Amino acid sequence: MNRILSEARAYGIMSFGILLYTFAVMAFFVPHEVVTGGVTGISTLIYFLTGKFIPVGVSYFVINSVLILISLKVLGRSFGIKTVFAMVLGSSLLWCFQIWLPDMFHFCFNVRTILPDEPFLAVVLGGMLCGVGIGMALSQGGSTGGTDIIAMMISKYRNIGPGKIILYMDVFIIASGFLVENPQIEKIILGYVTMGVCAYSIDMFIEGRKQSCQLMIFSNEYEKVAEALSKEINRGVTLIDAQGYYTKEYSKMIMIIARKHETQRIFKIVKDIDRKSFISMGTVMGVFGEGFEDIRA
Repeated sequence: MNRILSEARAYGIMSFGILLYTFAVMAFFVPHEVVTGGVTGISTLIYFLTGKFIPVGVSYFVINSVLILISLKVLGRSFGIKTVFAMVLGSSLLWCFQIWLPDMFHFCFNVRTILPDEPFLAVVLGGMLCGVGIGMALSQGGSTGGTDIIAMMISKYRNIGPGKIILYMDVFIIASGFLVENPQIEKIILGYVTMGVCAYSIDMFIEGRKQSCQLMIFSNEYEKVAEALSKEINRGVTLIDAQGYYTKEYSKMIMIIARKHETQRIFKIVKDIDRKSFISMGTVMGVFGEGFEDIRA
């Protein structure tokens, strides 16, 4: 039952992330004729090169289908299933948004394009939404497809942030915007602005979830505290011999390394057992090993 709920939660988070991503593309980028990175950028380029004949969602689906077949072997069946789900949902939302959004904006705000006179602000906001959406999908073991798949394959074997990998690949894709009839240097520059904002947002979202802390806990009830932390937090607990200088008394210090979002639960457990405990917490740059990040070199 817990496994089912966990999977349902993962797919729910992925779906919301894809919704943000596709909305940003169709609300901010395509209306301003800005070619972004990734398969979405290629699909947008095809859309403009064909005189707006081939919808972005159709090209997006076809290109991603090929990439997913490759990723199934490298990243495993689980990643493939989630990515297929993300690709189908993403393609459908791109197609729907491309048809419905202009009419929705016209009905609600009497405009067919968000921020029609502020393209720079539009692409910054769109880049932030894209980055958060992609980050949400990647955090659940899935992907919005395209260069995300390639980034995940490289990250599996090298300790490189997905955002950086995507950024490098997207440089060439955005430069291809010069192939469009009557290309404008301003639109190419806006494409690179989008790329940078999106890549930064991806890394901030993913790395933010991976932040870890090292806690030193001093308590007279160290045995009860250590046992509770071990069972409820499911993290390794280490007891270190310690001596108070003022009292000259020997005791045990508890050391535990956990994710930052787990610290509030740790504080509550310690407080419930011994309100007089003393806790020191410090942020660590990285934790590699079982339960954290894989050791890659």
